[in-house]
Parts: sequence; structure tokens; C-alpha cells
Amino acid sequence: MSQVTFQNNPVTLVGEEVRVGNVAPDFTVLANDLSPVTLADTKGKVRLISVVPSLDTGVCAEQTRRFNEEATALSDDVEVLTISVDLPFAQARWCGAEGIDAVQTLSDHKELSFGKAYGVVIEELRLLARSIFVVDKNDKVAYVEYVSEVTDHPNYEKAIEAVKEAV
Repeated sequence: MSQVTFQNNPVTLVGEEVRVGNVAPDFTVLANDLSPVTLADTKGKVRLISVVPSLDTGVCAEQTRRFNEEATALSDDVEVLTISVDLPFAQARWCGAEGIDAVQTLSDHKELSFGKAYGVVIEELRLLARSIFVVDKNDKVAYVEYVSEVTDHPNYEKAIEAVKEAV
């Protein structure tokens, strides 16, 4: 796996690196109402999974707002999921304050199930490393970006392009 840094300091990522062509690993995270959500819950759709350390930070907020805007122009065959370790209550409050309504925010705080399955748990911080995954309708990984510096933005254009190609 390529080296990832947080504020220019190397960090250790826990879990297996996911690659294009892999079958997307399953996971269990929590919706804002505390109900469990798995990859299978969106089966048959293209999934854009936007991973952020915390919605309460500048880049994470911008990333979530950007994909919320992009989601409104995408096909109904696309689900946009934002996963962080923020508590579900905080995610719901943040989405309400920001008017986020086209992206589903999900919390991996309980078991780090998603983070471990996709190799994005930052061991030193118990946060998720900024990353993007596009999973096609057949649960194959179509696009992966592990952002090398966690405080940087992902490549939005490439992610959206991968979603459109997978539809």
C-alpha cells in the first residue's frame, strides 16, 4: 500500500488494501438512526463511497458538500455514502445544519468494520483515512483512491467519472 500521511507525518493503516477489480468487502456501519447498514443494502446500485476522518473539519465538510451536489445530477442507480467515525447523532446534526440530503452519512465508530475491510483505519488516531471507492452494481471495485495526505482533497472529477462509467 502506498504511504499515507496525516499533517505530513506517516501513519499506519490497518486492514487490507482494496484494489480495482476486487470484490468489494462487506461491512456493517450505523445509519443516523443507529440501524445497521451493510454493502448488501445497496446491492444493484453503483456505490460512491466517500471516506472522511470527521465531518467537523474543513476538507471533510467540503468533500461531503461536493459529493452531495454531484449526487443530485447522478442517476437513480447511484448511492452516495459518506463514512466516518463520527457518532451517528453528530452526523445527523451536521447534515441538518448543512442541508445535506443527497448523501447518506454512515458511522464506523462502533467496530471499524468498514475501515478494517477497506484498509483505511489510521491506527495512531482511530480515524479513517480520506479515500474514495466506487463499487459497481455487481459488487466489483471500479475505482479506488487512497489520498496520500489525509488533509488533502480527493480527485473529485476522477471519482465522478468512474461512477458514470460504472452506471
